[in-house]
Order: sequence, then structure tokens, then C-alpha cells
Amino acid sequence: MHLNTEVLERPEQAQAPAQAAAAVRERAPAPSRSGETFDEAGSSESRARGEVPASQRQPVIWFDGEFIAGDAPEAPLTTHAMHYGTAVFEGIRSYATADGGAAVFRLPEHLERMRKGADMFGIDFDVERAGRAVLDTLRANGHRDAYIRPLTWMGTGTIGLNVDPLSQHLMVATIAKVVHLGGARTRLTVSPWKRNPATSLPPLKLSGAYVNSILAKREAKQRGFDEALFTDDKGYVVECTGANVFMVKNGEVTSVEHRDALPGITRDTMIALSGAASREVTLHELLDADEVFVCGTAAEACAIDMLDRRVFGDNPVTRELSALYARVVRGQDSRYAHWLTAV
Repeated sequence: MHLNTEVLERPEQAQAPAQAAAAVRERAPAPSRSGETFDEAGSSESRARGEVPASQRQPVIWFDGEFIAGDAPEAPLTTHAMHYGTAVFEGIRSYATADGGAAVFRLPEHLERMRKGADMFGIDFDVERAGRAVLDTLRANGHRDAYIRPLTWMGTGTIGLNVDPLSQHLMVATIAKVVHLGGARTRLTVSPWKRNPATSLPPLKLSGAYVNSILAKREAKQRGFDEALFTDDKGYVVECTGANVFMVKNGEVTSVEHRDALPGITRDTMIALSGAASREVTLHELLDADEVFVCGTAAEACAIDMLDRRVFGDNPVTRELSALYARVVRGQDSRYAHWLTAV
């Protein structure tokens, strides 16, 4: 099933859940009507009405069709996903736009990738429902610039490897603050760990698969680096723990391609914006590049200052692409308006 963006741009108002506590409903007001804007900082009018600005409210979470307090849910100890990692997630971003509203960047593509992961577990994932939940949660929390985390998982029913009799769940959380890789001076190191091969685990956002990334990230941090770079046994670059890799040589942008790497949506965006060629790249080539940058939903386009002992320059091409990306996601370039879903 594909996401109908035409429907999402004119979403129905979320109904206050019947079982939600009154305090939760106060923190999660009904979505604003068309033409109204968000109020993260709190306008003079809202302050006069005694309303708490969105930035000061405790965020709510959309959970199986209802809004609940962000710190309220406690998963049963027999939750299958807790034991076996049988969950699928996405990382999505929304951005404040010049008209005072907000837009989600490439929402249909993210949810379609999530559906593919859900299919692996036999989870009945409704793309349309998930899309509405994303938009409703942003409105309920009053978030404009936000990181969005939808998660679907296998619940209770049995302990074991058979997932057929298990309950299925969906949640959406939005987070106003996003932490980038390492700021302006990101230090990268080649990891001793290898990426999960696609022949063993499909390169999708399956929760259990991310233990691989956690181990690599932790090891890199212990050695004083910000991020880890996966390579394969033949010396080819795969990706970082949560970002795809690009290099610049003599002004030419190249996107690293590898069958074990996640088919990143931000990667696809950067290829479209830069006209980058996409091919396999060896670690030797990467070390010889003029610039290296990584990209992902949270990282956006992040210049690499250092790869082990190799120090890169001032990254002019990366800076230009990063600035273009920032304009695109905020709706300042009409050529790419089709990538935005209004909130």
C-alpha cells in the first residue's frame, strides 16, 4: 500500500481518545485547523490565555490510536520485541516553514520503507494510518522542527521464535531536539566490526539489527571518535552506524554504494541535489578524497573532519550541499516541493 500524500495534506482532526486522562488531553490539544500555525515558543495571545507553550509541555505519544503521556507506557515483560528485536522503526524529520507552519520531509518514502520492514515480520502495517498518526502527533505536541520516531512491534502472546500468534502495535513519538553526530568537527574511525550482510539481514530499519550499529558506535566512542565506519572484508566502504557516506574528489561528488548499506532516503536526496555518481568505493579511495561527508535523517549532511589519522580541509562542496539541503527541507526551493507533506 502506498501513502496518499493528497490525503495527508488535508488530514482529519484527531479525535480525543476516550480513555486518555484529562491531563493528557490538555497537553495534547486537537490539531490546528487549516491556516492556523504552531506555537512552540508561546505567543502573547496564548500566554494571556494561560496556555503552556509547546516547548514547555511534556510531549505525548500516539499509541495504537490514542494519545498517552510520554512517560506513561510500560511494556509487558513478555513483549516479544523486547526479547528478540522484532520491531521496525523509522527516523523522519519535520521542519518549520516560512509560512509559520511545518512540513514533514519525504514522509511517503519513509513509511513505504517501514512497510517493507514490517512485511518481514508479518506485521499488518497500514501506511495511511501511520501517516495520519505522524501528522496528528506533531500537531498535538506543537512541534515544527522535530525528529519523528514511528515504531511498530510484536507484543505478547508467546515466548519463542514463532511470531504468528503475537499482538501487534504502533506508536509515534516526536522529539523537538535532535542531536547531530559530532558538531562541526566530526571524527570518524574504521570499525573492527563488520556490517550485517544483506544475505543475513535485509538492510532495513529492523530494531534487532541495530545491535550491530550500537557495538560499533560504542567501540568508536571508547577510542575517542564520534562515529564508526563499516568496511567489508574486501576493503570496500559500506556505511556508518546510521548514515550513508559520500566523497568529493576534484569537485566530483560520489555516493558510496554497497549492497549491505541501508538505502537511505537522505542519500537519495543528496544524489538528486548533487548529481552524484553512485558506485562502490574502497577505503583507500575514501582516504584519498578531498572531502568526505555522511548523511542521514538526523545527521542531515555532516562533513567529516577526520577519518582516523587523515584530516580533511574546509569542505566547500559539502557546505554548499548542506546549505541547499537546508533550503529544500524548509520549502524554500519550489523545485522540490513534492518532497514535503504539510502538517
